Amino acid sequence: MAAYIIVEYVVTDEDAFAEFSKRTAAAVEAHGGRYLVRGAVEVLDGDWTPERMVVVEFENSDAARAWLDSSDYAELKALRQRATRASVVFAEGV
Repeated sequence: MAAYIIVEYVVTDEDAFAEFSKRTAAAVEAHGGRYLVRGAVEVLDGDWTPERMVVVEFENSDAARAWLDSSDYAELKALRQRATRASVVFAEGV
């Protein structure tokens, strides 16, 4: 069953974020992930006000968690934390 990493973020350092974005795509692909959503969002109802969002689909929860725990992502995570204020969630598909 597919699994998803969902990230909601506000960019606080555009230069660091540009580097993060450039490097993250290759790491996602190397771990079998694919972007479903990447960019600005529009809230249609409710109080949630994300500025930007990413949804990455992986084949299953093991693959998603392996990417999050990988050495490929460890350095990128530190870069993301420097470049954004973010919330990261995991969700299993149906």
